Amino acid sequence: MLSGGGSRGAYEAGIIQYLREDLPRRLGFQPPLDIVTGTSVGAINAAFIASTMDDPATQAQRLVSAWRALRIEELIGLGARDAWRAVTTLLGREPPPPDPGSFRYGGILDTSGLERFVIKNIPWRGIERSLRKRALHAMSVSATHVGSGHTVVFISAADPVPASWSRDPFVRHRAARIGPRHVLASAAIPLLFPSVKIGGEFYTDGGLRQNTPMSPAIRLGADRMLLVSLRHVATPTEQAVFAPANVEAYPKPLFLVGKALNALMLDHTEYDLDRMQRLNAILAAGEAAFGPQFQEVMNRELVRLRGAPLRRIEALQIRPSLDIGAMASDFVAAGKIIVTSRVTRKVIARLAEGESRRENDLLSYLLFDGNWASELIALGRRDAAAQEEELVRFFAPCAEPAEDAAADAPAEQVGRRTQVTRVR
Repeated sequence: MLSGGGSRGAYEAGIIQYLREDLPRRLGFQPPLDIVTGTSVGAINAAFIASTMDDPATQAQRLVSAWRALRIEELIGLGARDAWRAVTTLLGREPPPPDPGSFRYGGILDTSGLERFVIKNIPWRGIERSLRKRALHAMSVSATHVGSGHTVVFISAADPVPASWSRDPFVRHRAARIGPRHVLASAAIPLLFPSVKIGGEFYTDGGLRQNTPMSPAIRLGADRMLLVSLRHVATPTEQAVFAPANVEAYPKPLFLVGKALNALMLDHTEYDLDRMQRLNAILAAGEAAFGPQFQEVMNRELVRLRGAPLRRIEALQIRPSLDIGAMASDFVAAGKIIVTSRVTRKVIARLAEGESRRENDLLSYLLFDGNWASELIALGRRDAAAQEEELVRFFAPCAEPAEDAAADAPAEQVGRRTQVTRVR
């Protein structure tokens, strides 16, 4: 499961690099990723993974190379005209109406370069090819419907998508041939990036309601999930050392914008994971108290009441060992960003000054820069390596080839999958 976080998504590429290049040496096989779900930048990474699933040996290197080739000047408009447009939009001026045939509208930043990069660098036909070859069971990306505020989960699957999905009135699902617009809509950071039109309706970032797409993974059959989070949890030592600096930074508007984005896009992961772990504990306690038939008896009633049973889900989470916002601050201060335009460099410097001397959360979402990506990729690979033993135990039950396992398994078990979901 891949979550959202703008340019922080390079961290996810580092995790994939470890899974594809390092972990197989311990396992003796490529770890199977049957389901891939993503939101926001996680949707971009998920689409790339799904489209290249039939070639896992080169998958990671291609993804990492794409991230390292990023140049912020080519992807996001940060020139003088773009800055003026952003200011006037924030002051209440409506964006000009979209050109005939255009599929995007609004946003204070011009992201046409990023859109071209996504369309060009993902082999979109590979998604359907992976599904036909059964190299992939299903993928989903989540977006927010602008008109209603509801979450819409777009799904491409090898098998028919279930007609019933969720009784949550704010979540809908749609079978789709996932393409560039679905992914760009999921990655449209609210206010900053333009909304994207799909089928006559506009959508924006899926992270507003579903940044960690655990629910789509479970409903698609996953019972083992690898979650990649993009938020560092500060240790007690870090909290004690940096608390005074953070207090001084609170009044700054851009600092607050960065924290608001964190709250919208990164904090859901902990809540969703905690809720799942509590359900697992309830099932375990019920079996301990009432015997192994507890889950079966309870689920008969649950299916009648809520339309779906409960089952235990094994989850493994990988999160940054360092504060990415603090890394962004150090990165900009060291002058490592690849920028040739003096205006763009000044805009980035002003954004950095507008946050905090110690952390630049807002900038950490916008630094689509190859050098910045390289630092996050290296961090992701190190953090995955630090959890190698947990990853080996997680993937060990998958040692039998998937096709043989499916052939020998009871019919009711064939649908159970290992899911990878991306969080933005």
